[in-house]
Amino acid sequence: MIKLFTDSDLDGIGCGLLAKLAFVEVNISFCSYRNLDERVTQFLQSDEANGAMLFITDLAVGKEVEQQLAERAARGGHVQVIDHHVTALHFNDYPWGRVVPVGDDGKKTCATSLFYDYLIREGKLAPNETLDVFVELVRQYDTWEWEEKGNLQAKRLNDLLTIFGLDGFWETMSERLASGEPFALTETEELLLDMEEKKIQRYIRQKQKQLVQRWLGDYCIGVVFAERHMSELGNVLSKRFPHLDLIAMVNMGTKHIGFRTIHDDVNVAEFAQQFGGGGHPKASGCLIDDTTFPLFVVETFPLLPIYGDAEQNQWNKKDEAEGVFWTNHHGQWWLSRQTDQGWMLYADGGEVHTFPAEEIGERWLKRQFAAGLAHDAAVLAFLSERLGQDQDAIQADYRAAVKQYKQQTGIES
Repeated sequence: MIKLFTDSDLDGIGCGLLAKLAFVEVNISFCSYRNLDERVTQFLQSDEANGAMLFITDLAVGKEVEQQLAERAARGGHVQVIDHHVTALHFNDYPWGRVVPVGDDGKKTCATSLFYDYLIREGKLAPNETLDVFVELVRQYDTWEWEEKGNLQAKRLNDLLTIFGLDGFWETMSERLASGEPFALTETEELLLDMEEKKIQRYIRQKQKQLVQRWLGDYCIGVVFAERHMSELGNVLSKRFPHLDLIAMVNMGTKHIGFRTIHDDVNVAEFAQQFGGGGHPKASGCLIDDTTFPLFVVETFPLLPIYGDAEQNQWNKKDEAEGVFWTNHHGQWWLSRQTDQGWMLYADGGEVHTFPAEEIGERWLKRQFAAGLAHDAAVLAFLSERLGQDQDAIQADYRAAVKQYKQQTGIES
């Protein structure tokens, strides 16, 4: 008997598809970090485990189950763990463990690519162009290399999994990979994917408006409740709010939290480890439990969203010489301007801060107050209230209105 435990994402399913091609008759359990230990333990205690070839790909068991696997191997039982997450590197201490985050060629790996190499090396699969293309698409998506290369087909392969679901995707790809024909998506699939892409972008825009931020230790993190498109969502939010160290996406349905970052000096795999999770340096996750529920749900639920930077302003723009207005959803206001002393930030009726560069000051403001570049409409309403003038009059001579505000508040005498 061939038994495979693997993840239920694209990379994990890729391992399953390869196993089916290599062994034909294979029993596959698609798991998550939440239920992997329980399922592996149940299998090891069953009669099926005797004489079975046991594979675990793209997931790492906990310490107790790791010991059970070591004892099984010591008795002569078959065990093979194949993974690419840095948090699983300790499995390389065993002869039956192979964890390689980066290959000899310098490319980031995925479980599918490592399992493909293993099956070829063991004579279980013969390489062909169909499998080569499929495995590379999975690898580029899982490592996010597709974005660097602009290879949208890798992203679309994962989107197809979202549309079809596991069963539909499995059936479609099983036939396609077994055919030996050049691997490509059909016209119908491309049409479905075009429609799905529009849905994804609408979903991301919706979630962007719901993102809140908080501090956890030394990290300024963004938290959003989400159920779909986690990789795309985490990546886009990280780029749109680069002042945040990482993004935490809380899925109450699956009781899982995904972490994403774009910063080289932030390791979300290590961040997740403190909550019993793991993953990649820039993409990881953990479960919602008694520790994480208060931190990411209870304490974040009442927080107001981040004020996103206005993108199409006509008046309040960053290059406005008289000054730039910033605000947040708490009703706090600031005006910034570049001076000979540096980038000056004036709180409305309050403190003054000086920074050596605009990007440093902007990052500080956003991290401390969840503020953003104020929208024109909000600025006009703010100035109208402060100056006692009609908004049409302020629009007619916007710079004069800003100058008057500075004189009124003592920013400029």
